[in-house]
Amino acid sequence: MKDSTTPTTRSEHLFARAQQVIPGGVNSPVRAFKAVGGTPRFIARAQGAYLWDADGNRLLDYVGSWGPMILGHNHPAVVEAIRAALEEGLSYGAPTEREVVLAEKVLQAYPGCDQIRFVSSGTEATMSALRLARGYTGRDLIVKFRGNYHGHADSLLVQAGSGLLTGSGGTARSAPSSAGVPEAFAELTLVADYNDPEGLKALFAQQGEQIAAVIFEPVVGNAGVIVPTNEFLEALHRLTQEYGALLIADEVMTGFRLAPGGAVELLGLKPDLVCWGKIIGGGLPVGAYGGRAEIMQQVAPLGPVYQAGTLSGNPVAMAAGIATLDTLLTQPPYAHLERYGQALQEGLAGIFRQAGIPTTINRVGSMITVFFREGPVSTYAQAVASDTQRFKQFFHGLLQNGVYWPPSQFEAAFFSAAHTQTELERTLEVVEQVVREL
Repeated sequence: MKDSTTPTTRSEHLFARAQQVIPGGVNSPVRAFKAVGGTPRFIARAQGAYLWDADGNRLLDYVGSWGPMILGHNHPAVVEAIRAALEEGLSYGAPTEREVVLAEKVLQAYPGCDQIRFVSSGTEATMSALRLARGYTGRDLIVKFRGNYHGHADSLLVQAGSGLLTGSGGTARSAPSSAGVPEAFAELTLVADYNDPEGLKALFAQQGEQIAAVIFEPVVGNAGVIVPTNEFLEALHRLTQEYGALLIADEVMTGFRLAPGGAVELLGLKPDLVCWGKIIGGGLPVGAYGGRAEIMQQVAPLGPVYQAGTLSGNPVAMAAGIATLDTLLTQPPYAHLERYGQALQEGLAGIFRQAGIPTTINRVGSMITVFFREGPVSTYAQAVASDTQRFKQFFHGLLQNGVYWPPSQFEAAFFSAAHTQTELERTLEVVEQVVREL
């Protein structure tokens, strides 16, 4: 399967250097290729649907910086907005008009939210939303779902997804999922099963009066793509309302990706708080959380829930976010993404079916996962039963033929408005070749 003509010397050299000065040679664990083996590609530049690594190899990109590049890399409108912002200054530690403009655009797309607070990462957004929920309700317990990943704040690293499924956390490690997280923190986090309404009902019956909030991925992307059932979504809304807990939709990955109003719009959700990231920064570091005014006004300086950030609302990141949302709203790519996704899903399914290789392909909009297993995947337990060894072969086959898929069975793949019929045909051509050799 290996294309012996593909040079990787420069990436290998950089990885060796990086391991001397950065833990594991990377600044986020999944980048290390630990789940699939081999040397990670060091990226030199990107344009449209493609990356170029340090050795000059062109890679058709299905990672999209893990979600934010919905318009494709280096989109002209975003680049121009960043260039204009750079000429005015990098950071002020003071309010700017761009913060107001981006806030208005996000809230316009999410009519159930009245106010928003910007932070600098998705982890900050979920951490802050949970603090706010506890402050607003006066309760301590939170509920998350097994395999959902909400960033690396201490209380959320409990049976989490993302890199913890293939890294040090394993596939079934009990809480907490990371060393350095005190048991006392983990004890404040209750874990339920995604798409198990009866289990959630039982949990609330036992401890509902102490639960401040339930946080969930509306469409799971960090255990691979898992789609919520209507029964599960109904139970989430009903139980949180009945017991006075807040419902927090973690749209860091799905916000503005699945629809202009994200999964909230697509699935008809009514959360109390929403967390955003990725796309609203246009590729620069941004996070945000928002909700009803009565809740958000508990945040300092109006209320007793403290949260701050020197770089929050950074003017360059705000400019990138404004340009991205403007483009999404004036030139919506969602119909194109759905057509591309359907053709990709059907093409992949046909190739694997013809080869007799058991797979389940889950997709919502421009998020897709190929699970190497038979039968449906609607729960964490079903996802982690996938054949990770076969995925590893699949991943390296694609990479060696110029298609860059996420380096983990348990991560969603993403495509962008820059992916066209040319990219679709090339992807299926490579997959067919790789599958023949599996």
